[in-house]
Amino acid sequence: MTESHAPRIAVIGSLNADVTLWVPRRPSPDETMHAERIAWFRGGKGANQAVAAARLGASVVMVGRVGDDEQGQWLRSGLEAEGIDCRHVATVDVPTGLAVITVDPKDVSIVVAAGANASLDADGVQAAAAEIAAADALLLQGEVSARAARAAAEIARRHGVIVVLNPAPFNDVAPAVLPLADVVIVNRAEAEQLHQSNSGGSAAEMRANAVLVETRGAAGCVVRASRPAEPALRAQDSGDIPEQISVPAPQADVVDATGAGDAFAGAFAVGMASGTDPLDAADLAVRAGAWAVGVAGAQPSLPTMAQLQDVGDAGA
Repeated sequence: MTESHAPRIAVIGSLNADVTLWVPRRPSPDETMHAERIAWFRGGKGANQAVAAARLGASVVMVGRVGDDEQGQWLRSGLEAEGIDCRHVATVDVPTGLAVITVDPKDVSIVVAAGANASLDADGVQAAAAEIAAADALLLQGEVSARAARAAAEIARRHGVIVVLNPAPFNDVAPAVLPLADVVIVNRAEAEQLHQSNSGGSAAEMRANAVLVETRGAAGCVVRASRPAEPALRAQDSGDIPEQISVPAPQADVVDATGAGDAFAGAFAVGMASGTDPLDAADLAVRAGAWAVGVAGAQPSLPTMAQLQDVGDAGA
C-alpha cells in the first residue's frame, strides 16, 4: 500500500441474519428451554469481517449473495451504511443465510444455514476480479464454496495481493485455499483440525512462507512463521519475523464473544494491507477482539480505530 490511499481490502464471504438467544445453560437432549433474551443482528463471517475492516479505516469491497427477502435488503443496507462497496453482493432466488446463536454463561454455540451464500460460485468471483486485483489484501473465510474461495485466491496471487484466510468453519475451503494463503488465522479448535489434516497427509497444507496466527481468547494470540516471511508480509527494513511469538491481549469483561474472531481477522487484514508486519497487525487485532467481547451482537461489537485508543495495554 502506498501513502496515497487507505488500505484496500476485498472480502469474499457470507452475509447472514443472526438471531441470538441468551440461555441460562445448555439444553439437555429433548429439553425445551425458554430463552432469557432474543435479538436480531446483521452477521455472517464475511460481512462481519468487512465491517470490521471498514470501521478501522479500510476501503472495502464485499463479494457475496443475499436472498430476495427483507433480511437480504437489511443486510445490504447495513453494509452500504458502513461505506462498503456492495456492487458484487447479488440477490438470488434463495433465502438469505441464517445463523442461530445461543449464548450461555460459559460459551457460545452457532448453527448456520448457508442459504443464499451457497449460490456464490467461481463465476461470481470472476466478475469481481478487477476489484480483487486492485486490493492490498484479500480476506476469505469458510462460509462460501471452496470453488469461489479458490478462484478469489488465485486472482489475488496473480496480482500480488496478500491472501488472508480464516478457515472458519474448517471445511473443504481449507485445502482449496491454504496452498495460496499468505496468512492463516485460526482459533484453537481450527488449529487442531489444521494439524490433524496435515498429519494425515491431506492437501490442507500451508505455503512454506505463510504466517500462522492462532487466537487464544483472553490470552491473545500466537504468531508463527515456519520460514522467513516474504517481503509483502513484513514492514520495510524490519527483517524476518520470529519463528513464534505470543501477543497478549488487554483484559476485557466478556458480554458476548460472538464477533470477537471476526473483529480480530478484520483488524489483522487491515494491519497487513497497511504495510505493517504480522506482529503489529496482531497487536491491532487482539485489541479489536478485546473490544468486541464487551458488546452484544457481532457487527455492533466491531470497533473503530478511535475506540481502540481506549483499549488498555495488554494485561492491564
